[in-house]
Amino acid sequence: MHPRDFADQARSILASLTPEEKISLLSGSTFWKLQPIERVGLETIMVSDGPHGLRAQDAEGTDAPGMTNSQPATCFPTAVTMASSWDLGLIEEVAAAIGVEAKALGVSVVLGPGVNIKRSPLCGRNFEYFSEDPFLSARMGVAFIEGVQSQNVGTSIKHFAANNQEDSRMVINTLVDERTLREIYLPSFEMAVTQAAPWTVMHAYNRLNGVYCGEHHWLLEQVLRREWGFEGLVVTDWGGTSDRVEAVAAGTDLEMPSTGGLHDPKITAALDSGALSTATLDQRAQTVIELTLAGRAARVGEDGQEAAFSFDIDAHHALAERAAAQGAVLLKNRDDLLPLKPGGTVAVIGGFAEQPRFQGAGSSQVRATRIDTPLDRLRATIEGQGGEVTHAVGFDPDYAHEDPAMIDEAVALAKDADVVLVLAGLPVLFESEGFDRTTLDMPPQINALITAVAAANPATAVVLSNGGAVLMPWLEQVGAVLEIFLAGQAGAGALAGLLSGAYCPSGKLAETFPMALDPVPAHVDFGAHGRRVVYREGLNVGYRFFTSYDEPVLFPFGFGLSYTRFAYGEATLEAPQADLSEPVLVRVPVTNTGAVAGAEIVQVYVRQRGASVYRPNRELKGFAKLTLQPGETQTAEITLDRRAFAFWDQDGQSWRVEPTPFEILVGSSCEAIHSTLAFEPAGDPGHNMREAFSGKQPLTMSDTDLAALGLTVTPPESTRPFHRNSTMGEIRDHWLGRRIYAQTDKQMQAFFAGDDNPVVAEMGRAFLNHLPLRALQALSGGKVSDGQMTMIIALLNGHWLAALRGLLGR
Repeated sequence: MHPRDFADQARSILASLTPEEKISLLSGSTFWKLQPIERVGLETIMVSDGPHGLRAQDAEGTDAPGMTNSQPATCFPTAVTMASSWDLGLIEEVAAAIGVEAKALGVSVVLGPGVNIKRSPLCGRNFEYFSEDPFLSARMGVAFIEGVQSQNVGTSIKHFAANNQEDSRMVINTLVDERTLREIYLPSFEMAVTQAAPWTVMHAYNRLNGVYCGEHHWLLEQVLRREWGFEGLVVTDWGGTSDRVEAVAAGTDLEMPSTGGLHDPKITAALDSGALSTATLDQRAQTVIELTLAGRAARVGEDGQEAAFSFDIDAHHALAERAAAQGAVLLKNRDDLLPLKPGGTVAVIGGFAEQPRFQGAGSSQVRATRIDTPLDRLRATIEGQGGEVTHAVGFDPDYAHEDPAMIDEAVALAKDADVVLVLAGLPVLFESEGFDRTTLDMPPQINALITAVAAANPATAVVLSNGGAVLMPWLEQVGAVLEIFLAGQAGAGALAGLLSGAYCPSGKLAETFPMALDPVPAHVDFGAHGRRVVYREGLNVGYRFFTSYDEPVLFPFGFGLSYTRFAYGEATLEAPQADLSEPVLVRVPVTNTGAVAGAEIVQVYVRQRGASVYRPNRELKGFAKLTLQPGETQTAEITLDRRAFAFWDQDGQSWRVEPTPFEILVGSSCEAIHSTLAFEPAGDPGHNMREAFSGKQPLTMSDTDLAALGLTVTPPESTRPFHRNSTMGEIRDHWLGRRIYAQTDKQMQAFFAGDDNPVVAEMGRAFLNHLPLRALQALSGGKVSDGQMTMIIALLNGHWLAALRGLLGR
């Protein structure tokens, strides 16, 4: 089922609506619900956050954004963990379970998946995104959408587009050339739209090359709808409206949350003046009606009444455990320290042993149906095998404040143990939606703890719970490192199974772990200015940079160890047509040469030789996951279509394949290449081969370099005089700004009433500091009028007469 299936019914309803009713449909009725029109029988539907589990508010009417007062739902592993499984079937299965829970909790559209690219490892929301690679992210986004929508529940793929940092996200201007957009930041959205048909697309807060994404005609109409054929609804990110009339004209259908009708008169005026056509209004309203009808149809039984739905809490918890185990990545295992041998004393150290870090913070935060505790699950498993478990806290799980006494206690325990398990990572306050990380380091207390414990007992295994890459200054000293990322509510059970050998690690990194922050090209212009970010690194994102420039890394993209071993046979290539009218087929046999069953992820990269433009040294274009018993051989079959060999030709405004030699690289990571196959396509007809590009793209492209690519680097938006896009953080030192800030802070605290979690407070402060003045109108439910906003801005700038005019014009 898809909203377009209800097009005829929607047109019939549309024809009976007044202009005022049509306009009312273009914004929500509450924080989470769409606008009903009872006169024509159009009922409301509810949407909810949910990339790794539902955060649904009370379907009976509670209208709050709170992070912890939602209905209980299964907290599945976050995208960073799921992506490391490289298992599309598993992602679809988890997503289908989320769809089942959505129906049970009264939700018609799940606000996910997030498919933004991990441009920098510092992005505070990286845990909610799949990968630094557009192809991998795209395939996973498709699987997620197909899983949720198999239950006749919609999805909202987000955040469209180039939303790759949290700081200043509501006012930042992202400057990026079109080729980089097309090859890095748009493919995950493109494949989702063309292959999975999501019900909705959520536009990002940020500007893209000077224009807010919600008002970006090229992005929403030309690319999304005309080129890709999107037939669903475009929704704002919550509070993401800048100019509502421009947004409607450009292609944004639905504004969320409700603004109390604040913008309805503006749309009416634009219709009256001819600035907005009736045809455009009808198109937007039609799309909203289609979505509403689809959402209602999925909730109605054969008798025409609202049906009751439920979900199996135990079965979904078991699925969450299996998913967490599949997404864990074994990064080091000296002398086969893991899995643990039966018997002996195991010292479990770390604040996460009793208070697990299992999910990210922000809008995706789930109120779990249950939470397994690592210490309890490890005790049950280890003691069940005749061993003994001791425990020391080692660090405070909320803040990780420096405390030498905690380290001393842990060291004493470690000395007497046969094996030490340190459950480490990043406390929740270090990464969240709303703000970015400032360092790749874990807190000093945690690094010092691991260093001291490993010195006392070399048989130390570190288990990491974190939403993105971290540095490991103690790596050489420890025996093993198991990265479980943010493993969801059943992560403790998965961990116990992984450490005991009940599960064999098979995950591989979907992002690079760098040696340091400075070599990351994006770091040159990440958070450098609060109102502008320039993607001067171009295509050199993640492993594309590290492999092209021979820069060493801590762990490469695609890397992961196992408790077994795999041998790759000779890869073969079948290319039926040089013009790529049929896919190229890569086959490679893989044998499990170890003693236990396990899974291997075969990766295929493509490299062009003699291209007329800069192309990275390798780009992922295919993969397959094989599950093998000891001694078993299977053949991975991976197809490469035309796009696998193409680049975006800026001059021709099309995807271009050149008749030059290509190498197809088959490996177990982006660095561990087992076979190299030669292939030369015929190239596109009617295109003459241009002179080969020599050298490498500059790591930091200048304004002149970018201008040659068609991008004009404009200066950052001025912060003075104050304007509608001035942030609360920018006005807080002004006499009036201090009062507005304090009042807004008070309202925000009331907004999150009941959420006493410290990370909610930190996220709230970051959100407040980055909040533009214009958003006060939307988030106040329309209580702040245009006249009042004019008056406020005038007073901030000391323009008293203009302030009076604004007051009189309310």
